[in-house]
Amino acid sequence: MRIWAIIKIAARALRRNKLRTVLTMLGIIIGVAAVIATVSIGNGAKAMIEAQIASLGQNVLLILSGNTGRGGFRFGFGSPGSLKMDDLDAITREVDGIVAVSPEVRASGQVAAGNQNAVPSIRGVGNDFLAIRSWDLVSGQNFTELDVRAANKVALIGRTTAETLFGANTDPVGNIIRIRNVPFRIVGYLKPKGMNVGGNDEDDVILLPYTSAMRRLTGDTSFRSITAQAASAGIIPDIQNQIAELLRQRHRIAPGREDDFIVRSQQEITETATSASNTMRLLLAAVAGVSLVVGGIGIMNIMLVSVTERTREIGIRMAVGAKGKDILWQFLIEAVTLSVLGGSLGITAGILGSNLISGKFGWPVLTSLDSVMYAFGSSAVVGVVFGLYPAYKASKLDPIDALRYE
Repeated sequence: MRIWAIIKIAARALRRNKLRTVLTMLGIIIGVAAVIATVSIGNGAKAMIEAQIASLGQNVLLILSGNTGRGGFRFGFGSPGSLKMDDLDAITREVDGIVAVSPEVRASGQVAAGNQNAVPSIRGVGNDFLAIRSWDLVSGQNFTELDVRAANKVALIGRTTAETLFGANTDPVGNIIRIRNVPFRIVGYLKPKGMNVGGNDEDDVILLPYTSAMRRLTGDTSFRSITAQAASAGIIPDIQNQIAELLRQRHRIAPGREDDFIVRSQQEITETATSASNTMRLLLAAVAGVSLVVGGIGIMNIMLVSVTERTREIGIRMAVGAKGKDILWQFLIEAVTLSVLGGSLGITAGILGSNLISGKFGWPVLTSLDSVMYAFGSSAVVGVVFGLYPAYKASKLDPIDALRYE
């Protein structure tokens, strides 16, 4: 029998039981939609994390204070105490291949301007910080090396903090803010950055010369971290080794003892930040894939019922000349049609659903062609795998017994 005739017979059988056909496809539709939605959300989250890490700048290395245990207690990354001013000078002077360096200290406190106040992130940084982070200014200018040496009371302000203190669409440059009753003049208005990897608003920030923050606000004598920028990506591993060896010597860390600092490259930061996202994305996709299997089981169940109901019809077809392979192809085409049609509807539902979730909760969504092809291909495979046994069972019916079946 010609394949086109078999397809027409299979389509006619599906149309005869429209409600059953729709309910059978529902499992596949839900499964495919779930796969596409979860993978799209996972891809969007991964892309957002990568973009946020890229916003750190190019060829960046982070030197973090801490990572040491004392008296049974373990101090985490960024703990104060291990990175000193002399370490900053030594890294700048002795490590080859570094084009810019900026330390970082953190301060806290209320920031006031007139009758408005805010509690932003307050960071003390070097004058190279904006260049390292590729962070532009909307207006004004960066503070200078002279400002850093003299611990001048100047500041850069982020958009969120500026809008809180001065209102939207207002240029804050030239205004005075008070941090712990210490007046600082705003010299630069930072271009918006958005959220960072930790989900914090990068624009809710005040940047000060690190000397000003240490002398006037915190009283610290050590840094939370030091950010360095390499001249090129190819020399980053060598610079990491140079910095690590230099700090071990300066901190008199004996061989075999744990470092009181850690040096991380941008690539390592990216891998660490995306590993959890990848794991969650794969887990969600696997859970969604279970829906496809459940949908396939539904197809097998309905097809087995269909074989039983149409036993006499199968016997008549065989009696007039249909061969076993014709019967097999008929039922297999019915199963594949159910899964492919359900997969097509599932793709549409998945894309619409992921966009609705994105609009409702503000989550990033990235629907890739690979995920669509994977979901569609999986639905077709499910149709073949779970439709093969009912089709094989139908093809092996004895024509005489089938004609006698009531």
